[in-house]
Amino acid sequence: MIHLMVVDDEISIGAMLEKALGRSGDIKVTYIDNPITALSRFRSGEYDGVLLDIMMPQKDGLSVLEEIKSKDPECVVIMMTAYSTLDKVLQSHKIGADHYLLKPFDSLANVEKKVRELIHPRR
Repeated sequence: MIHLMVVDDEISIGAMLEKALGRSGDIKVTYIDNPITALSRFRSGEYDGVLLDIMMPQKDGLSVLEEIKSKDPECVVIMMTAYSTLDKVLQSHKIGADHYLLKPFDSLANVEKKVRELIHPRR
């Protein structure tokens, strides 16, 4: 089973991802709408991957990415944003992001496919 954390301040997007990705039963999704709370709950080895929004009012996703990677370099992090700039893409990859998804998503099936492609259970 893949254990995935979804961090997005937009509750509608987080709830949609939680429902869609958890539907199959082999992806356990923990959705958190606040990046500060997400960091306080993140433990090395507990999550196989994180879907992380870049633009959040409480804390920038790039700094959250940096903290996640410092705690658990093996954790796969997929960045999400509706406001793509080349600078943000380059920064996220430099920090250690494994992939980048643009919102709105072209399809939830493609999001799930990318999650399964990049994230494998460590247990």
